[in-house]
Amino acid sequence: MKKKLLIFLTIFVILIGVAYFAVGNYFYNYALSATDEKEFMEDNPHLADSTAIDPIIEQQASDLDDQFEAEYPPSSLWIESNDEWQLKLHADLYENREQSDKWVLIAHGYTSRADNMTRWIRSFYENGYHVLAPDLRGHGDSEGEYIGMGWHDRLDLLQWIDEIRNINPNAEIVLFGVSMGAATVMMASGEDLPSNVKVIVEDCGYSSVSDVFIYQLDDLFGLPEFPVLHAANTVSNIRAGYDIYEASAVKQVAKSKTPMLFIHGDGDTFVPYEMLDDVYNAAQVEKEKLIIPNAAHGDAVKVDPDTYWETVWRFVGKYID
Repeated sequence: MKKKLLIFLTIFVILIGVAYFAVGNYFYNYALSATDEKEFMEDNPHLADSTAIDPIIEQQASDLDDQFEAEYPPSSLWIESNDEWQLKLHADLYENREQSDKWVLIAHGYTSRADNMTRWIRSFYENGYHVLAPDLRGHGDSEGEYIGMGWHDRLDLLQWIDEIRNINPNAEIVLFGVSMGAATVMMASGEDLPSNVKVIVEDCGYSSVSDVFIYQLDDLFGLPEFPVLHAANTVSNIRAGYDIYEASAVKQVAKSKTPMLFIHGDGDTFVPYEMLDDVYNAAQVEKEKLIIPNAAHGDAVKVDPDTYWETVWRFVGKYID
């Protein structure tokens, strides 16, 4: 009898373990595998364009983006990541035709790429900045089989900062990011940044990887954090080498010594607007908060471009001439 019970318990434990890893692997592939299609991003109501966008103004801005892309093609810059993966990472480089020490490093969002950031690239370029726009690992032309959600990418940003300093030792650098790119620059803010980095601007970044995944699990599947996210985290540690629960913008921002501007639309339901206060309140630096009414995720620049850019240039101008 005891032998049968032991066999039963052994089989039960094995089945639980198999189910645990199966669930973890499924959700890892769903969210973090760079090679799997992210179908949940398509026709996602949380990513619908804001109804507050003026179509005429947006079309004019889009036309200017197209003209910029045609007139100012970037050159390519490459580095190799300083970790076990040794990934070849790519960035678009826009060296301004005007002589300047002003630089901006622009980080894109989840499933995006550097050449989708023209709106921000153009605006900084037109204000005399040299622009470096990396493809984060697993995106664009950069290597990587997983999505780092900003965590490993924060260290890649340190390498890109060094590349800028190699080009121009006197560079005065802005770190700028949108969505996952915003989380990336916030996560980088807690590292030992060189004095060249003068100011950081984040637009609709999340408070932590675990927070945004817990929210998405409930929103998309109605599933609880335990055991689903814990299973995905186990697989993430094995396959990507990082812990979802460690990847926190809040904890990194709390260590930052760099002035920071926080931007979010109060209509954002993809990266919930409420996360803005989490990161803003954690910052113990010179800081400012910009809330754009009725702007959905990533749409603040489109809903109220005048207020958006006036705030950006005023805040950045305090630290870079």
